[in-house]
Amino acid sequence: MRLAAAIAMLCLALTLRAQEADSVVTVRLAGGVQFDLVWVEGGSFTMGNNQAKGVKYSFQAARPEHKVSVGSFYIARHEVTQALWTAVMGGNPSKFSGSDSLPVDCVSWDEARQFALLLSQMTGHRFRLPTEAEWEYAARGGRRSRRNPFAGSDRKGLDASAWYCVNSQGSTHPVGQLQPNELGLYDMSGNVAEWCLDWMSEYSPEAQDNPRGPRQGEHRVLRGGHYNSTSSACTVYDRGWYIPSGKYEYYGFRIIMEPDHED
Repeated sequence: MRLAAAIAMLCLALTLRAQEADSVVTVRLAGGVQFDLVWVEGGSFTMGNNQAKGVKYSFQAARPEHKVSVGSFYIARHEVTQALWTAVMGGNPSKFSGSDSLPVDCVSWDEARQFALLLSQMTGHRFRLPTEAEWEYAARGGRRSRRNPFAGSDRKGLDASAWYCVNSQGSTHPVGQLQPNELGLYDMSGNVAEWCLDWMSEYSPEAQDNPRGPRQGEHRVLRGGHYNSTSSACTVYDRGWYIPSGKYEYYGFRIIMEPDHED
């Protein structure tokens, strides 16, 4: 099996370096590939948006607003890059090329989940896709949120924080070039749409703790919009979805690392 062979051949050097100033952990892999994860203190927030307008079903899917509480977690500062994907998976499926710092694209939900499982085996730490609630909480800025409609900006400042249809010139861009959000997370609006753990379902108006969506479904959730999205699809509350085996140049992801003390 190709993935098993990749595990055997990869020489892994892992370093976790806690930086108390901004609560960042750096994971280093063999070959000089590394990535940062930002600590997100858990809390409660209002998920969704009752003011989302339009006939598109994704606007309707953002309603109703409801109270959600999530636990603490680490989330990647950037979308998974082509360099990181290649270091773990041993190949690069992306349509766009020219820089190892470009986000990996043309990745299905199934493949993103496989990446997280393999990375967990390599490092001994538990990596996974974020739940939809964790993703939205982090995109909104967690406890530091300024309640912007986009991750890191209001509507007037979207060009400074997101690659989308107006400024992307029809392609993805290297991660971390634009303005981050309140937690120091980049590209949560635009660039590539990000897979989440959940099956897609309608929201319930009831308050929820650490929701993970239904146990089965047809489509997995995508969040944040992409380089060819309109501004409305890049909001922190807009929801996308697709079959878990589907892959397009619009789709990528970022990962979460669970705290070591969590059972």
